[in-house]
Amino acid sequence: MLTLILLILTIVGLLAIMRREAGAVPALVMLGGLGLVGLLLGSPVLGVLLLIGAVAVAVAGLPTLRIRWITPRLFAMFKRVSPKVSDTERTALEAGTVAWDGDLFSGRPDWSRLLAYHDDGLSDEERAFLDHQCSVAAGMCNAWEIAKERADLPEELWQYLKQEGFFGMIIPKEYGGLGFSAKAQSLVLQKLSISEMLMVTVGVPNSLGPGELLLKYGTQAQKDHYLPRLADGREIPCFGLTGPRAGSDATSLPDTGVVCKQMIDGEEVLGLRLNFEKRWITLAPIATVVGLAFRLFDPDHLLGEEEDRGITLALVPRNTQGMEIGRRHHPIGSPFLNGPIRGKDVFVPLDTIIGGTEMIGQGWRMLVECLSIGRCITLPSGASGTTRYALGWTGGFARIRRQFNVPVAEMEGVQEPLARMAALGYIAKAAVYQTANTIDRGEKPAVPSAILKSQLTEFQRLALSDAMDIHGGKAVTLGPRNYLGIGYSANPVSITVEGANIMTRNLMIFGQGAIRCHPFVLKELAASDSNDLEAFDRAFFGHAALVFGNAARAFTMGLGIGKPSVPFDEVAAPYARDMARLSAGFSLCADAAMASLGAALKQREMISARLGDVLSNLYLASMVLKEWHEGDRVEGEAALLHYSCTHLLQRAEQAFDELFDNLPNRALAGVLRAMVMPLGRRWKRPADRLTREIAQAVSRDTALRTKLLDGAWTANDGAQDNPLARYNALLTEYDRAEALYRTVNKAYAKGELPRQALHPEVRLEAALEKGLVSEEDAEFMRRFEAEVLELLSVDDFEYDAFAMDKSKVLRHDAA
Repeated sequence: MLTLILLILTIVGLLAIMRREAGAVPALVMLGGLGLVGLLLGSPVLGVLLLIGAVAVAVAGLPTLRIRWITPRLFAMFKRVSPKVSDTERTALEAGTVAWDGDLFSGRPDWSRLLAYHDDGLSDEERAFLDHQCSVAAGMCNAWEIAKERADLPEELWQYLKQEGFFGMIIPKEYGGLGFSAKAQSLVLQKLSISEMLMVTVGVPNSLGPGELLLKYGTQAQKDHYLPRLADGREIPCFGLTGPRAGSDATSLPDTGVVCKQMIDGEEVLGLRLNFEKRWITLAPIATVVGLAFRLFDPDHLLGEEEDRGITLALVPRNTQGMEIGRRHHPIGSPFLNGPIRGKDVFVPLDTIIGGTEMIGQGWRMLVECLSIGRCITLPSGASGTTRYALGWTGGFARIRRQFNVPVAEMEGVQEPLARMAALGYIAKAAVYQTANTIDRGEKPAVPSAILKSQLTEFQRLALSDAMDIHGGKAVTLGPRNYLGIGYSANPVSITVEGANIMTRNLMIFGQGAIRCHPFVLKELAASDSNDLEAFDRAFFGHAALVFGNAARAFTMGLGIGKPSVPFDEVAAPYARDMARLSAGFSLCADAAMASLGAALKQREMISARLGDVLSNLYLASMVLKEWHEGDRVEGEAALLHYSCTHLLQRAEQAFDELFDNLPNRALAGVLRAMVMPLGRRWKRPADRLTREIAQAVSRDTALRTKLLDGAWTANDGAQDNPLARYNALLTEYDRAEALYRTVNKAYAKGELPRQALHPEVRLEAALEKGLVSEEDAEFMRRFEAEVLELLSVDDFEYDAFAMDKSKVLRHDAA
């Protein structure tokens, strides 16, 4: 009995010490004390084992002892097995900052750190711009006209965008820009995403491109010249990075610049001779200034001894001799302005280098630092806005579209995708806004930018597919009335650009985060590079304590023991507490994967992707909780919070499950599963009752629907028709219409109306004649049904309308 008691005390004591990462001394005292008790009270075998354990803890845990015998051997082994980090990878790793993503990676998230990013909201100027200028711009767009008739925005819209400063949102006011916050920029793009082409046209100049690069790295002369001209639209920028052989692996670009001298107007000028071929460059067909990435060489040593000077960035005016620009690519689904740029022996002076000669060779660092912010804003904002527009249209359509005498929104087969769309829109809106808020607080979120770009564009893909399924024939028939089909067909663009989602998920999220966000890995690598034994000792054994701590935290919380305190209400707290468990499990599994696979983890992309999926879902769920904690809640929102968090945590556990099924070391996989999920999986798919409640709310005129559509263009006050405003207007009258539907259909079912009254309009008139409805109600229903029929209608065209070459059209009825 004594042996059993001592064993239980040892296990409980070690778990408590490990959970707190209390260090070697408490463990040494506990093991030594229990060992002596065992020897003195009749359990000598266990007592000796515990004393041996105490000695082992002393040797490994006390710095003065271990640094003499253990650390040098570990250091030598670490140098042999640790992955080699190239200069390119190191630049990417050092870009941006680590904030809340580091907490999730540590396995001990401190929620107060996340909540410390206080949201001051928008300025009055930003709010007014969002309410007025953005609404005007959105109201000037017709998707069919833009995509099929113009292949461009209308001229008056281009002028309005320039006049109102849309291209200068990130440019400070002293240079003529708007100087907007990241939150405001994001909300603008969300509102403009009613037109994918409009969002891209405004988003790109305010994201990765000459404007942001000039702000951060440009010389004062470059800023003074270009920024005012970019702000008011006199200059239209583009940035040439990708090419035929350089896409996701942008560092392999074969485009070159050679330092040379050339006679210009009788004067010898020192400059660069550029040769390049770029593809897929947004705004290139109309750009007046081209930001260009190339590899710079100095074979004649005109600038110094080094010949290969590395990736460099320059600004090349459109009319520079030797540059070919103006042709267009045809992007799938949307003709946004995109095209190739080529240059043959293009000579530019040295002052075209962004930042001047001091920034030669710094191009890759400049790009990845800008990407850490740009990728958080443009495409995630577009995805968030598109998802919520699709929800608004689809919820309205599902309510007015009747089959089997009921709205299809009452059918559970429709309610399931409708509720999913609502959750995806809710998550995306929270994630984009809260991450933008951290940017406004000084962060440069590198890993979250990869999470948002890949996850939210995938949300957009799923939401648009759900919307197409619910709309059916309304959305698959293109024409001016189709508000959904063109955006749906253009969705692959978002999936592909700014880091293809396949690459981002499989390589970047965990691959970058494992080193950049981990509390100790970067320190260990730095100690190895500098051959600093003491620094390595601190980092390695701090890392070891973290591993033991996360193992204890994951296991005990998995058993329901030691739930952490969290600063949330009773609705959100259970999710935050379980996220602490999953965060500890994630950190433990990340360390286990890195230790067991070593450098081979780079090639085990599916393992890396699953770890990235866990981190992504935890990050998104934390953004939802922060939004819930700080926002003004409305009726029905709790159901959406439950659905969203359940969905994300279920996906996180699914990723864990797949990780354990596929880790090469099967024994390790079994141990990890037992530690992280000792009682199995906790989270299932959201309950059907939540699905029904949410679908009802988003397909009716409710506070929840209004909140989800906040920031969208919902007024019918533009030059173009706004289907969302028309759906919203119908939903405000739906309850009255539904009561009349029931009255008329019930009378028809009883045989009180003529059997041939099959059309709703005919049935209504028959009911009026029978005195079943009043003239006032009949007039209301005539107007209501006419609007419903218009929104359900699709377009048709002349027989040969789609043939570009009319001479090739077959006239099948010629006989």
